Amino acid sequence: MNQTTPLLLVPGLASSHRIYAPVIPALWRFGPVMVANHIRDDSMAAIARRILSEAPPRFALAGHSMGGYVAFEIMRQAPERVAKLALINTQARPDTPEATARRRAHMARAERGELRAVREEMFPELVHPSRRHDANLLRLVHAQDEDVGVEGYLRQQTAIIARVDSRPMLATIECPTLVLTGDADNTIPNALSKEMAEGIAGARLVILRECGHLPQPEQPEATAAALSEWLRN
Repeated sequence: MNQTTPLLLVPGLASSHRIYAPVIPALWRFGPVMVANHIRDDSMAAIARRILSEAPPRFALAGHSMGGYVAFEIMRQAPERVAKLALINTQARPDTPEATARRRAHMARAERGELRAVREEMFPELVHPSRRHDANLLRLVHAQDEDVGVEGYLRQQTAIIARVDSRPMLATIECPTLVLTGDADNTIPNALSKEMAEGIAGARLVILRECGHLPQPEQPEATAAALSEWLRN
């Protein structure tokens, strides 16, 4: 990647700049790095529009989990501005009725002041089984909960529930694309990453070993290596 091409990173649900902190030092070598703020709007279209209004004219784009949903919307609105695309532990499919029902239950609890409890209960699903008792990772999750806040979380969930099916657009993506996932992602199974990689011409699929839904803090070196190769080539 040309050293003047900025990198724009989009976090996931209830996630902030902190999720990318373990890999930014390696990525920064390739050019300017920005982390998008995606907590201010309640639809994917509005989130993408605001991010695009604050982004450089052209950039490499990486989205993690919900950030991948935002990345797809950015590709709909301004594909000519995206030099490269990385889809990290995400999917192209819309919400299922079951997922939406679960989200609404979590939203109701968050409104009652239970966001921290909701996230703590979800933690075992977010990480590799060997990290289910990792206090440092749990602290990271809670720190991000505080960064996003209840109102931000509710807006994000509203946007996720209403997102459209991105599978039809996969064949239209022409920029160099990396699809990255963990071998033990219980939140978004890596079969859905394989589906995206097969749908995007020339996409490279990387499945990290001993990794759940949070590859940046779970496998920082391997994640940074995969993203660095994507940026370099």
